[in-house]
Amino acid sequence: MCELKIDGLAVSLRYEDGVLVQGATRGDGGRGEDITPNLRTVRTIPLRLQGDAPAVLEARGEVFLPVSELARINAEREESGEPLFANPRNAAAGSMRQLDPSITASRRLDIFCYGTGEVRGASFDTHTRELALLRELGCKVNPHVASVASIEEALAYCQDWTARRGELDYDVDGVVVKADRVELQARAGATSHGPRWATAFKFPAVEAETVVRDIEVTVARTGRLTPVAIMEPVFVDGSTVSRAVLHNEDEVARKDVRIGDHVIIRKAGDVIPEVVRSLPDRRTGDERSFEMPHECPVCGTEVVREEGEATTRCPNLNCPARRLSLLLHWGGRQAMDIDGLGEAVAGQLLDRGLVDRPEDLYELAAEQVAELERMAEKSAHNLIAAIETSKERGLERLAFALGILHVGRTAAARLAERYGSLRDIADAPQEELEEVPDIGPKIADSLVRYFSRPENADLPERLAALGIMTARVEGDEGAGTTLAGLTFVFTGALEVMTRSEAQERVENLGGRATSSISSNTDYVVAGPGAGSKLDRARVEVISEHEFLAMVRDAGGGIPGA
Repeated sequence: MCELKIDGLAVSLRYEDGVLVQGATRGDGGRGEDITPNLRTVRTIPLRLQGDAPAVLEARGEVFLPVSELARINAEREESGEPLFANPRNAAAGSMRQLDPSITASRRLDIFCYGTGEVRGASFDTHTRELALLRELGCKVNPHVASVASIEEALAYCQDWTARRGELDYDVDGVVVKADRVELQARAGATSHGPRWATAFKFPAVEAETVVRDIEVTVARTGRLTPVAIMEPVFVDGSTVSRAVLHNEDEVARKDVRIGDHVIIRKAGDVIPEVVRSLPDRRTGDERSFEMPHECPVCGTEVVREEGEATTRCPNLNCPARRLSLLLHWGGRQAMDIDGLGEAVAGQLLDRGLVDRPEDLYELAAEQVAELERMAEKSAHNLIAAIETSKERGLERLAFALGILHVGRTAAARLAERYGSLRDIADAPQEELEEVPDIGPKIADSLVRYFSRPENADLPERLAALGIMTARVEGDEGAGTTLAGLTFVFTGALEVMTRSEAQERVENLGGRATSSISSNTDYVVAGPGAGSKLDRARVEVISEHEFLAMVRDAGGGIPGA
């Protein structure tokens, strides 16, 4: 199956007994935002399904803003002196997050549904039938979906729409090619990054030429110095671009980008501007080579570059740029998600000495915040309320929010799965940390270094005293079950449930499902047709029925039981 990849906002629509009960953004795949009132205003989203609706149907789709509608909205915004939307995707995402649903309704958004999540009371054996079911129930499906019989036909579809994408009144950034049969999808399985039974063909990026006027250096929360090209503004694929990250000193040298150069730029993944190459034949002799500064451009501390690393860092933990970046990271949507903690507010809090470290946020009073520039009393109370709410984000988000070098969202999730509290993580020896899935020597060393600093020695206790959740709460889904902490690998065809359902069941009960056997694997669940994985297994191999018995004992539900 070949489908156009719509460039919008991914949403999930949950129907119970045919009635829309909830709509949410996809978020990070595990958590999204409840935007039900706004989704109800989209005219092409049925509030009640047609015909014989299943007991439960989760329809997944992409909300988008037609290109013609963006032109209409921007014309009105320009006339009233408001800033223009850069592209349809930004406009769609912004419209869906409006506090006032009437604003969302006025923007004439649209949707294409491309699949389902949970379904009870209906079944299908192919993706073709899945889309037909959605159409029969009144959900809007893209008319250009095509069934193809070979990879050659799939390539032809991709090439055809590469040339024809401009004919559409909505943005598409590629084609998704999927296995049609559900049984094949189950056999192919998925990795932590996505399904193996679907892949995206991205359309070639739109390129443009501009001039590099300067190369500035920014300082991140980890102290990383990043060169950024400051360019003559140029319109590229829907928005005006004037800055592009050059990553590090080696990257600047590899691309031979000089100040004053004519360069070709594009949007990586159709989103992030990047310099593709310089144009040496356009040089006049006035261009200047870039050199990484020997001192931090913000605090003046001598910078360091570890042997074998491409990154140059400011080692000063009190560097104002590092402190600001860390504070913004802490309040970011994927971390503690503190609405209202933007750069202007965070900068004032630091400049006035009201906050030194992120945990100081939790001792702020509304009266102090209200004294900041452009902060009214209501805004101050809203920020304090958001800070208070952030205390309940949980161990996984907290571990990520700390901004520990190399500890991203995946590492934070694995640490939260393995350990019961932030104190347990802080006390874990490096050798033990390295045994945690997705935590290698580099991340383990960074964790040990972080918690060995004097200022972080009692950090878990300080955070807990402020009311911040630093431990995994008893009663959390999966905590304390007989599957908690166990790692499963599934091979062969399952009969009672799909492989993805089995993996989800394991993770909901506190275990972990992986695609390959390693020293951390506890059980291999083998169904009919199990192949090379079974041959390599050096751990306990169990049948699907034995696995289902374990799930029942752990309190997990079984389809049809």
